[in-house]
Amino acid sequence: MNTSRITAIDVGNDCVKALFGKPAYELYIPNVIARDTEDRPVIGIEDLNDKDPLDGIHIRVHSPALKENNVIYRVGNLATKSDNASELDPGSSKSEEDQTLVMLFATLALDAVRDENANLFKKINNVIDANYTLGTGLPLREVKEGKDVGYRSQLLSSVHQVEFLVTPKYQGLKVNIKFDQVKVYPEGFAAYINLVMDNDLNIINRDLIDKSILIQDIGGLSTDVAVIKNRNVDDDKAQGFNIGVSESLEAIREEIRTKHGIELDSRRDVVEIITRKNDRNHIMVKGSRTSVHDITDRILLELAKKQYRHLRNVWQKNSQTEICYFVGGGAMVLKDYLKALNNGLDGYNIEFFEDEKESIWMMANAYYKLISDYVRKNNKEPEVKEKEKQPAGK
Repeated sequence: MNTSRITAIDVGNDCVKALFGKPAYELYIPNVIARDTEDRPVIGIEDLNDKDPLDGIHIRVHSPALKENNVIYRVGNLATKSDNASELDPGSSKSEEDQTLVMLFATLALDAVRDENANLFKKINNVIDANYTLGTGLPLREVKEGKDVGYRSQLLSSVHQVEFLVTPKYQGLKVNIKFDQVKVYPEGFAAYINLVMDNDLNIINRDLIDKSILIQDIGGLSTDVAVIKNRNVDDDKAQGFNIGVSESLEAIREEIRTKHGIELDSRRDVVEIITRKNDRNHIMVKGSRTSVHDITDRILLELAKKQYRHLRNVWQKNSQTEICYFVGGGAMVLKDYLKALNNGLDGYNIEFFEDEKESIWMMANAYYKLISDYVRKNNKEPEVKEKEKQPAGK
Protein backbone atom coordinates (compact mmCIF):
# COMPACT_ATOMS: atom_id res chain seq x y z
CA MET A 1 0.00 0.00 0.00
CA ASN A 2 1.30 3.44 -0.91
CA THR A 3 2.10 6.06 1.66
CA SER A 4 0.12 9.30 1.39
CA ARG A 5 2.50 12.24 1.17
CA ILE A 6 1.59 15.61 2.67
CA THR A 7 1.73 18.46 0.19
CA ALA A 8 0.74 22.12 0.20
CA ILE A 9 0.48 23.85 -3.18
CA ASP A 10 -0.23 27.48 -3.98
CA VAL A 11 -1.02 27.78 -7.70
CA GLY A 12 -0.30 31.47 -7.96
CA ASN A 13 -0.79 33.45 -11.14
CA ASP A 14 2.94 34.07 -11.43
CA CYS A 15 4.37 30.84 -10.00
CA VAL A 16 3.46 27.61 -8.31
CA LYS A 17 4.89 27.31 -4.80
CA ALA A 18 4.80 23.82 -3.31
CA LEU A 19 5.93 22.19 -0.06
CA PHE A 20 6.18 18.41 0.30
CA GLY A 21 6.64 16.12 3.26
CA LYS A 22 8.34 16.63 6.59
CA PRO A 23 10.77 18.32 6.69
CA ALA A 24 9.48 20.33 3.76
CA TYR A 25 10.94 20.05 0.27
CA GLU A 26 10.24 23.10 -1.94
CA LEU A 27 9.34 23.42 -5.60
CA TYR A 28 8.94 26.76 -7.40
CA ILE A 29 7.73 26.69 -11.01
CA PRO A 30 6.62 29.61 -13.26
CA ASN A 31 2.90 29.33 -14.02
CA VAL A 32 3.31 29.25 -17.78
CA ILE A 33 2.28 26.46 -20.17
CA ALA A 34 2.51 26.03 -23.94
CA ARG A 35 0.99 23.31 -26.09
CA ASP A 36 3.61 21.25 -27.85
CA THR A 37 4.33 18.18 -29.97
CA GLU A 38 5.53 14.82 -28.67
CA ASP A 39 9.04 15.02 -30.09
CA ARG A 40 10.25 18.49 -29.24
CA PRO A 41 13.64 19.25 -30.81
CA VAL A 42 16.56 19.24 -28.39
CA ILE A 43 20.09 20.37 -29.23
CA GLY A 44 22.52 17.82 -27.84
CA ILE A 45 19.93 15.15 -27.00
CA GLU A 46 22.71 12.95 -25.60
CA ASP A 47 23.28 15.58 -22.88
CA LEU A 48 19.59 15.79 -21.95
CA ASN A 49 19.98 14.01 -18.64
CA ASP A 50 22.71 16.41 -17.54
CA LYS A 51 20.21 19.28 -17.54
CA ASP A 52 17.91 20.43 -14.75
CA PRO A 53 14.44 18.83 -15.09
CA LEU A 54 12.84 22.12 -14.00
CA ASP A 55 14.23 23.78 -17.14
CA GLY A 56 12.80 21.13 -19.48
CA ILE A 57 9.36 20.08 -18.24
CA HIS A 58 7.70 18.41 -21.25
CA ILE A 59 4.65 16.31 -20.40
CA ARG A 60 1.41 14.72 -21.55
CA VAL A 61 -1.43 15.11 -19.03
CA HIS A 62 -4.41 12.79 -18.77
CA SER A 63 -7.25 13.56 -16.36
CA PRO A 64 -11.07 13.43 -16.53
CA ALA A 65 -10.95 16.78 -14.68
CA LEU A 66 -9.50 18.52 -17.74
CA LYS A 67 -11.65 20.11 -20.43
CA GLU A 68 -8.94 19.25 -22.98
CA ASN A 69 -7.52 15.82 -22.18
CA ASN A 70 -4.32 14.03 -23.28
CA VAL A 71 -2.66 17.27 -24.35
CA ILE A 72 1.13 17.72 -24.51
CA TYR A 73 2.59 20.78 -22.78
CA ARG A 74 5.80 22.58 -22.13
CA VAL A 75 5.62 23.81 -18.53
CA GLY A 76 7.41 26.50 -16.53
CA ASN A 77 10.80 27.79 -17.72
CA LEU A 78 10.60 25.82 -20.97
CA ALA A 79 7.16 27.28 -21.79
CA THR A 80 8.32 30.88 -21.34
CA LYS A 81 10.50 30.43 -24.43
CA SER A 82 7.55 29.40 -26.64
CA ASP A 83 5.73 31.70 -29.03
CA ASN A 84 2.38 30.27 -27.88
CA ALA A 85 3.00 30.51 -24.12
CA SER A 86 -0.19 30.76 -22.06
CA GLU A 87 -0.66 32.56 -18.76
CA LEU A 88 -3.92 32.84 -16.81
CA ASP A 89 -6.10 35.63 -18.19
CA PRO A 90 -7.56 38.45 -16.11
CA GLY A 91 -11.19 37.69 -15.33
CA SER A 92 -10.70 33.93 -15.32
CA SER A 93 -11.50 31.71 -12.34
CA LYS A 94 -8.58 29.71 -10.99
CA SER A 95 -10.84 26.77 -10.12
CA GLU A 96 -12.19 26.45 -13.66
CA GLU A 97 -9.01 26.70 -15.75
CA ASP A 98 -7.21 23.68 -17.20
CA GLN A 99 -3.95 25.55 -16.63
CA THR A 100 -4.43 25.42 -12.86
CA LEU A 101 -4.81 21.64 -12.96
CA VAL A 102 -1.95 21.12 -15.43
CA MET A 103 0.39 23.07 -13.15
CA LEU A 104 -0.87 21.22 -10.07
CA PHE A 105 -0.41 17.77 -11.62
CA ALA A 106 2.99 18.65 -13.11
CA THR A 107 4.25 19.85 -9.72
CA LEU A 108 3.10 16.68 -7.98
CA ALA A 109 4.63 14.47 -10.67
CA LEU A 110 7.97 16.25 -10.34
CA ASP A 111 7.98 15.38 -6.65
CA ALA A 112 6.84 11.78 -7.18
CA VAL A 113 9.69 10.92 -9.57
CA ARG A 114 12.49 12.08 -7.29
CA ASP A 115 14.91 9.36 -6.26
CA GLU A 116 14.49 10.43 -2.63
CA ASN A 117 10.84 9.29 -2.77
CA ALA A 118 11.49 5.82 -4.20
CA ASN A 119 10.64 4.26 -0.83
CA LEU A 120 7.29 6.09 -0.61
CA PHE A 121 5.57 5.15 -3.85
CA LYS A 122 5.09 1.89 -5.73
CA LYS A 123 6.83 1.72 -9.08
CA ILE A 124 6.21 -1.00 -11.69
CA ASN A 125 8.29 -0.73 -14.83
CA ASN A 126 8.15 3.00 -15.62
CA VAL A 127 4.87 3.76 -13.87
CA ILE A 128 4.78 5.34 -10.39
CA ASP A 129 1.61 5.30 -8.28
CA ALA A 130 1.70 8.37 -6.01
CA ASN A 131 -0.79 9.20 -3.24
CA TYR A 132 -1.07 12.69 -1.79
CA THR A 133 -2.88 14.51 1.01
CA LEU A 134 -3.26 18.00 -0.44
CA GLY A 135 -3.77 21.41 1.11
CA THR A 136 -4.42 24.18 -1.39
CA GLY A 137 -6.55 27.29 -1.79
CA LEU A 138 -8.72 29.47 -3.98
CA PRO A 139 -9.46 33.19 -4.03
CA LEU A 140 -12.08 34.27 -1.52
CA ARG A 141 -14.47 35.26 -4.31
CA GLU A 142 -14.48 31.74 -5.73
CA VAL A 143 -14.93 30.12 -2.32
CA LYS A 144 -17.89 32.41 -1.55
CA GLU A 145 -19.39 31.32 -4.89
CA GLY A 146 -19.01 27.67 -3.84
CA LYS A 147 -16.50 26.79 -6.57
CA ASP A 148 -14.20 25.11 -4.06
CA VAL A 149 -16.66 22.19 -3.78
CA GLY A 150 -16.47 21.28 -7.47
CA TYR A 151 -12.73 21.85 -7.59
CA ARG A 152 -12.13 19.49 -4.66
CA SER A 153 -14.49 16.90 -6.11
CA GLN A 154 -12.65 16.92 -9.46
CA LEU A 155 -9.37 16.18 -7.74
CA LEU A 156 -10.69 13.45 -5.44
CA SER A 157 -12.84 11.57 -7.92
CA SER A 158 -10.18 10.45 -10.42
CA VAL A 159 -6.67 9.21 -10.98
CA HIS A 160 -4.66 11.80 -12.89
CA GLN A 161 -1.66 10.83 -15.02
CA VAL A 162 1.41 12.80 -16.03
CA GLU A 163 3.74 11.29 -18.63
CA PHE A 164 7.21 12.78 -18.95
CA LEU A 165 8.24 13.08 -22.60
CA VAL A 166 11.47 14.93 -23.50
CA THR A 167 12.25 15.92 -19.90
CA PRO A 168 15.77 15.65 -18.43
CA LYS A 169 16.26 12.59 -16.16
CA TYR A 170 12.57 11.63 -16.20
CA GLN A 171 11.94 10.89 -19.89
CA GLY A 172 9.61 7.90 -20.31
CA LEU A 173 8.30 7.88 -16.73
CA LYS A 174 4.58 8.04 -15.96
CA VAL A 175 3.04 9.13 -12.66
CA ASN A 176 -0.48 8.17 -11.57
CA ILE A 177 -1.65 10.73 -9.01
CA LYS A 178 -4.37 9.91 -6.50
CA PHE A 179 -5.58 12.14 -3.70
CA ASP A 180 -6.47 10.58 -0.35
CA GLN A 181 -7.70 13.93 0.94
CA VAL A 182 -7.97 17.46 -0.45
CA LYS A 183 -8.60 20.56 1.66
CA VAL A 184 -9.31 23.83 -0.15
CA TYR A 185 -8.87 26.95 1.98
CA PRO A 186 -9.90 30.56 1.31
CA GLU A 187 -6.72 32.51 0.63
CA GLY A 188 -7.44 35.34 3.08
CA PHE A 189 -7.97 32.96 5.98
CA ALA A 190 -4.77 31.13 5.08
CA ALA A 191 -2.80 34.39 5.22
CA TYR A 192 -4.11 35.03 8.73
CA ILE A 193 -3.06 31.55 9.89
CA ASN A 194 0.44 32.17 8.58
CA LEU A 195 0.65 35.51 10.38
CA VAL A 196 -0.20 34.26 13.84
CA MET A 197 0.84 30.58 14.01
CA ASP A 198 3.93 28.43 13.53
CA ASN A 199 4.13 25.09 11.70
CA ASP A 200 2.61 23.31 14.70
CA LEU A 201 -0.20 25.91 14.88
CA ASN A 202 1.14 27.35 18.12
CA ILE A 203 0.43 31.07 18.46
CA ILE A 204 3.55 33.09 17.68
CA ASN A 205 2.07 36.57 17.31
CA ARG A 206 -0.06 37.28 20.38
CA ASP A 207 -0.19 40.98 19.56
CA LEU A 208 -2.36 40.15 16.54
CA ILE A 209 -4.46 37.28 17.84
CA ASP A 210 -7.30 39.34 19.27
CA LYS A 211 -7.01 42.42 17.06
CA SER A 212 -9.44 43.43 14.34
CA ILE A 213 -7.29 43.28 11.23
CA LEU A 214 -7.55 43.33 7.47
CA ILE A 215 -5.43 41.24 5.15
CA GLN A 216 -5.30 42.50 1.57
CA ASP A 217 -3.89 39.73 -0.61
CA ILE A 218 -3.00 41.08 -4.06
CA GLY A 219 -2.53 38.32 -6.60
CA GLY A 220 -2.19 38.20 -10.33
CA LEU A 221 -5.88 37.86 -11.19
CA SER A 222 -7.69 38.82 -8.01
CA THR A 223 -7.51 40.66 -4.71
CA ASP A 224 -8.92 39.32 -1.45
CA VAL A 225 -9.57 41.50 1.57
CA ALA A 226 -10.09 39.29 4.61
CA VAL A 227 -11.72 40.83 7.68
CA ILE A 228 -10.49 39.11 10.84
CA LYS A 229 -12.43 39.50 14.09
CA ASN A 230 -12.28 37.33 17.19
CA ARG A 231 -9.76 35.02 15.52
CA ASN A 232 -12.13 34.24 12.64
CA VAL A 233 -12.71 35.49 9.12
CA ASP A 234 -15.93 37.50 8.93
CA ASP A 235 -17.41 35.81 5.85
CA ASP A 236 -20.06 38.47 5.34
CA LYS A 237 -17.62 41.38 5.31
CA ALA A 238 -14.68 39.73 3.58
CA GLN A 239 -14.54 40.70 -0.08
CA GLY A 240 -12.94 39.42 -3.25
CA PHE A 241 -12.27 41.68 -6.20
CA ASN A 242 -11.62 40.65 -9.79
CA ILE A 243 -8.51 42.79 -10.09
CA GLY A 244 -4.85 41.83 -9.79
CA VAL A 245 -1.51 42.84 -11.23
CA SER A 246 -1.60 40.70 -14.39
CA GLU A 247 -3.41 43.21 -16.56
CA SER A 248 -0.98 45.96 -15.58
CA LEU A 249 2.05 43.73 -16.17
CA GLU A 250 0.66 42.89 -19.61
CA ALA A 251 0.15 46.60 -20.32
CA ILE A 252 3.77 47.36 -19.35
CA ARG A 253 4.99 44.49 -21.53
CA GLU A 254 2.99 45.75 -24.52
CA GLU A 255 4.11 49.38 -24.10
CA ILE A 256 7.78 48.33 -23.87
CA ARG A 257 7.30 46.36 -27.09
CA THR A 258 5.62 49.30 -28.84
CA LYS A 259 7.99 52.02 -27.62
CA HIS A 260 11.32 50.19 -27.55
CA GLY A 261 10.77 47.22 -29.88
CA ILE A 262 11.73 44.79 -27.10
CA GLU A 263 9.71 41.57 -26.83
CA LEU A 264 9.61 40.26 -23.26
CA ASP A 265 8.86 36.53 -23.00
CA SER A 266 6.29 36.72 -20.19
CA ARG A 267 4.91 38.76 -17.31
CA ARG A 268 7.64 37.25 -15.16
CA ASP A 269 10.18 39.26 -17.15
CA VAL A 270 8.23 42.42 -16.30
CA VAL A 271 8.19 41.52 -12.59
CA GLU A 272 11.95 40.98 -12.73
CA ILE A 273 12.47 44.42 -14.28
CA ILE A 274 10.40 46.26 -11.67
CA THR A 275 11.53 44.39 -8.53
CA ARG A 276 15.23 43.54 -8.98
CA LYS A 277 17.71 45.28 -6.70
CA ASN A 278 20.10 46.48 -9.40
CA ASP A 279 19.07 48.37 -12.53
CA ARG A 280 15.42 48.38 -11.47
CA ASN A 281 13.07 49.69 -14.18
CA HIS A 282 15.76 49.44 -16.85
CA ILE A 283 16.08 47.24 -19.93
CA MET A 284 18.75 46.77 -22.56
CA VAL A 285 17.91 48.29 -25.95
CA LYS A 286 20.45 47.49 -28.69
CA GLY A 287 23.05 47.02 -25.98
CA SER A 288 22.28 50.29 -24.19
CA ARG A 289 20.84 50.52 -20.67
CA THR A 290 17.45 52.23 -21.07
CA SER A 291 14.98 53.41 -18.43
CA VAL A 292 11.33 52.34 -18.61
CA HIS A 293 10.50 54.16 -15.38
CA ASP A 294 7.95 56.39 -17.12
CA ILE A 295 6.00 53.34 -18.30
CA THR A 296 6.10 51.33 -15.07
CA ASP A 297 5.38 54.27 -12.77
CA ARG A 298 2.32 55.45 -14.68
CA ILE A 299 0.71 52.02 -15.03
CA LEU A 300 1.52 50.71 -11.54
CA LEU A 301 0.48 53.94 -9.81
CA GLU A 302 -2.93 53.69 -11.49
CA LEU A 303 -3.33 50.12 -10.21
CA ALA A 304 -2.14 51.14 -6.73
CA LYS A 305 -4.86 53.81 -6.64
CA LYS A 306 -7.50 51.16 -7.38
CA GLN A 307 -6.10 48.89 -4.66
CA TYR A 308 -6.04 51.79 -2.22
CA ARG A 309 -9.70 52.53 -2.94
CA HIS A 310 -10.54 48.93 -2.02
CA LEU A 311 -8.62 49.35 1.24
CA ARG A 312 -10.43 52.58 2.04
CA ASN A 313 -13.89 51.18 1.27
CA VAL A 314 -13.42 48.03 3.35
CA TRP A 315 -11.83 49.96 6.24
CA GLN A 316 -14.75 52.42 6.30
CA LYS A 317 -17.17 49.50 6.68
CA ASN A 318 -15.00 48.06 9.47
CA SER A 319 -14.08 51.22 11.35
CA GLN A 320 -12.56 49.44 14.36
CA THR A 321 -9.86 47.83 12.25
CA GLU A 322 -6.45 48.26 13.87
CA ILE A 323 -4.07 47.27 11.06
CA CYS A 324 -4.02 46.03 7.46
CA TYR A 325 -1.39 43.63 6.15
CA PHE A 326 -0.64 43.64 2.44
CA VAL A 327 0.49 40.20 1.27
CA GLY A 328 1.10 38.28 -1.96
CA GLY A 329 3.28 38.79 -5.00
CA GLY A 330 1.20 41.76 -6.13
CA ALA A 331 1.81 43.54 -2.84
CA MET A 332 5.56 43.28 -3.45
CA VAL A 333 5.13 44.89 -6.88
CA LEU A 334 2.93 47.75 -5.57
CA LYS A 335 4.52 48.27 -2.16
CA ASP A 336 6.30 51.57 -2.83
CA TYR A 337 3.29 53.06 -4.63
CA LEU A 338 0.82 52.06 -1.89
CA LYS A 339 3.09 53.43 0.83
CA ALA A 340 3.43 56.76 -1.01
CA LEU A 341 -0.35 57.02 -1.51
CA ASN A 342 -1.06 56.21 2.12
CA ASN A 343 1.47 58.75 3.39
CA GLY A 344 -0.11 61.46 1.26
CA LEU A 345 -3.74 60.54 1.95
CA ASP A 346 -5.41 58.75 4.86
CA GLY A 347 -2.38 57.45 6.76
CA TYR A 348 -3.87 54.08 7.64
CA ASN A 349 -1.89 51.67 9.79
CA ILE A 350 -0.59 49.37 7.06
CA GLU A 351 2.22 46.80 6.99
CA PHE A 352 4.15 44.95 4.30
CA PHE A 353 6.54 42.04 4.54
CA GLU A 354 9.99 43.30 3.75
CA ASP A 355 11.17 39.72 3.25
CA GLU A 356 10.15 39.04 -0.35
CA LYS A 357 10.27 35.26 0.03
CA GLU A 358 8.08 35.37 3.14
CA SER A 359 5.42 37.33 1.29
CA ILE A 360 5.50 35.20 -1.86
CA TRP A 361 5.50 31.88 0.04
CA MET A 362 2.90 32.95 2.60
CA MET A 363 0.00 30.99 1.09
CA ALA A 364 1.97 27.79 0.56
CA ASN A 365 3.28 28.00 4.12
CA ALA A 366 -0.25 28.51 5.45
CA TYR A 367 -1.66 25.55 3.52
CA TYR A 368 1.22 23.45 4.83
CA LYS A 369 0.37 24.38 8.42
CA LEU A 370 -3.33 23.72 7.92
CA ILE A 371 -3.04 20.38 6.12
CA SER A 372 -0.43 19.18 8.64
CA ASP A 373 -2.78 20.08 11.47
CA TYR A 374 -5.67 18.30 9.74
CA VAL A 375 -3.60 15.13 9.45
CA ARG A 376 -2.45 15.37 13.04
CA LYS A 377 -6.00 15.79 14.35
CA ASN A 378 -7.15 12.79 12.35
CA ASN A 379 -4.41 10.68 13.92
CA LYS A 380 -2.93 9.55 10.66
CA GLU A 381 0.57 10.66 9.84
CA PRO A 382 0.66 10.27 6.03
CA GLU A 383 4.35 9.45 5.73
CA VAL A 384 7.50 8.63 7.54
CA LYS A 385 9.81 11.58 7.89
CA GLU A 386 12.50 11.92 5.28
CA LYS A 387 15.94 11.22 6.70
CA GLU A 388 17.20 14.69 5.94
CA LYS A 389 15.98 17.91 4.44
CA GLN A 390 16.49 18.12 0.71
CA PRO A 391 17.74 21.38 -0.82
CA ALA A 392 15.04 23.42 -2.54
CA GLY A 393 14.53 22.87 -6.26
CA LYS A 394 16.82 19.83 -6.52
